[in-house]
Amino acid sequence: MTPDNNSSQPNRPESNVTVESQNGANPNVPTESGIIVATAEPEKPVSQPPTRKVLLPPHPEQTTPEKSGSVLTLGLIAAMIFGLANDNIWLGLIGAVGAIGISLRLMWPSWGKIWAQVIPPTWRTLIVACFGLLAGIVGLLMLSGTNTEPGSRNIQINWEAIGALGELIGALGQILIAILGVYVAWRQYVISKDLTIQQNRITQQQTIDAYFQGVSDLALDEQGFLEDWPQERAIAEGRTAAIMSSVDAEGKAKILRFLSQSRLVTPLKRDRLLGRPILDGDGGYAEDRDHGIRVIDLNVMLAGADLAGTDLRWTDLSEANLVRANLSKCDLVKANLSRAVLYDANLARADMRGAALFYGSTETASPRSRTEFPNYQTGEHTGAVVERADFTGVKRLSEEQRYYCCTWCGSKSRETIPGGCEGIPNKLGR
Repeated sequence: MTPDNNSSQPNRPESNVTVESQNGANPNVPTESGIIVATAEPEKPVSQPPTRKVLLPPHPEQTTPEKSGSVLTLGLIAAMIFGLANDNIWLGLIGAVGAIGISLRLMWPSWGKIWAQVIPPTWRTLIVACFGLLAGIVGLLMLSGTNTEPGSRNIQINWEAIGALGELIGALGQILIAILGVYVAWRQYVISKDLTIQQNRITQQQTIDAYFQGVSDLALDEQGFLEDWPQERAIAEGRTAAIMSSVDAEGKAKILRFLSQSRLVTPLKRDRLLGRPILDGDGGYAEDRDHGIRVIDLNVMLAGADLAGTDLRWTDLSEANLVRANLSKCDLVKANLSRAVLYDANLARADMRGAALFYGSTETASPRSRTEFPNYQTGEHTGAVVERADFTGVKRLSEEQRYYCCTWCGSKSRETIPGGCEGIPNKLGR
């Protein structure tokens, strides 16, 4: 590969001699028609460092009515002071009343905003109702006959009763302030809890991303082909087992979807001499259920796992140990559960549409065995172990799936299968 003649050459500040040619290139050897010309390097404009501008929050400008009200308030205060200084009662009274009225008019919008921001909407009506209730009780007490002298219509104010009522109102106010403090503390706790949960989710996602990258680096070579040696498979399984125990249900589901879509948990056909996976000719790796080797074997990583309500569509859970696992409300559409151990698992209200529980036909399919090899042609020993599994409310269960589950789930689980098991033999015998 030859370098392009028109490509830019690196700058050489130690030389001021250039070679000009007809096509504008700068060849290393001057041609016969080239002219050597001494030229000075053009001065490069000095780029000014970008100035950082600090944007302050805009402050609302004072409107014309507010300016007029402020000036008028100051004028009325001056009039009040002048009236007091000259013993002019009417001038001082007009200045005082006017200053109070205009000040209240100017303060009302701000107090309305403070009321809306500080007091929660659910408390506003309650506070106003409490003040109205207290005011009504005081008015009834003042207007009742207990405050009038016999034969007189004049209302007599019982200052002792008002004092007691004031103490009662003060006590109620303190109780209300205490309740408000408890409410504020509870809101702070809720906000802090939400922030903690969000931070934990971010941390968990970062951990899962690091796991994805680490497993990919272990299993792939420099050219991007799958090349997993025994020690690399062992390390990948160790990482998977460690992260499975430290993430929640949604995190486990993400890991299972990643491993399934990348075919790291699928038994692959391998070269018997070197153990490398073999391509299938269609851009992927050939699958070998009989003698294939997985990059990562799940084994007992999911035993007793809580996967309730997660998305497990198209996942490969074949031969996984799911004893007492919680798969309720899971989306198991097209999931491969062949030879999986679902003993005492909870599958209530799970979506089982198209899920593979066995290979072959329902008449010859049977659960996995510890001593017998599976036959993927007839289906013998290729099925999932479904004894004591809970199938209450399972969605979109096909007739083949129902027949297999009724045949091999046992008498206790047969009662939970939608549609019943009437006429289907119990081959499990217990």
